[in-house]
Amino acid sequence: MSNISSKEIIIKYVEPKNLQNIFKKREKNSHKGDFGTISIIGGNRGMEGSVLLAARTAIKIGSGKVLIGFTQKNIPITVDLIQPELMLQTANQILKKFLIKIDTWIIGCGMGQNNISNNILHKALSYIENKNIVLDADALNIISEQNTIYKNSSNTIIMTPHPSEAARLLKCTTKEIQSNRIKSAKKISKIYNSWTVLKGFETIISSPNGDILINTSGNPGLASSGTGDVLAGMIGSFLGQSNDIQQAISGAVWLHGKAAEHLASIHKGPIGMTASELAEAAREILNQHSYQN
Repeated sequence: MSNISSKEIIIKYVEPKNLQNIFKKREKNSHKGDFGTISIIGGNRGMEGSVLLAARTAIKIGSGKVLIGFTQKNIPITVDLIQPELMLQTANQILKKFLIKIDTWIIGCGMGQNNISNNILHKALSYIENKNIVLDADALNIISEQNTIYKNSSNTIIMTPHPSEAARLLKCTTKEIQSNRIKSAKKISKIYNSWTVLKGFETIISSPNGDILINTSGNPGLASSGTGDVLAGMIGSFLGQSNDIQQAISGAVWLHGKAAEHLASIHKGPIGMTASELAEAAREILNQHSYQN
């Protein structure tokens, strides 16, 4: 990929002062319906932890209701003993019974790549209309393998690849992605008519129109298993709480990085930081910023 000159793009940086729609007090007469119903599809056999991480994060940073749809024939557990507020179903049950009740969808966390997962992804992207859909992990891998493009969808698509997943989507090498991350993110957004969150050092956010935001929060503690699932849960949760898509996405990315910084500041990282620790730290920071005045 050739380099882009500075004249061809306008770069903005994610700053908390520009996230007023995310960091705000809640009205005293609020109810759970004000803060979104989120469905998270994933958790194939042996990968249930991925979807649990995303779901636990979504509820802890403010979603009104969170449903998990396991990409298995039967649900592997009937209750999450750590987070019993979560509603557990199979993905097919959610697509059949709860389709119109879901505000925001997160698809792909530990989803697996098999016939069941392929069918569920196709069904979801065919049935869901006029919603926000976050596509992560195996959902991206399935799309890249099948060369499936949902450009004409009525949904708002948010793709959250790490560099290797981005390389699969663009049919190039990870080295090429990393050599020009801005151009890579813009290209994914153009091809798939999506918002793109290209994860990694200084995460790149590209709108479908190619507007670019760069996030500078975070540290190497995020280079561990499951942190991407936590980020997907944050993005989906904020999309359910706000009508401002740019602020929801950039706010989640900033908060994700800031949570890692907070954990490092209290000597819980960056070495040995775990994904499951991020949600608690993020909730603390979110409330501090929302109720600081």
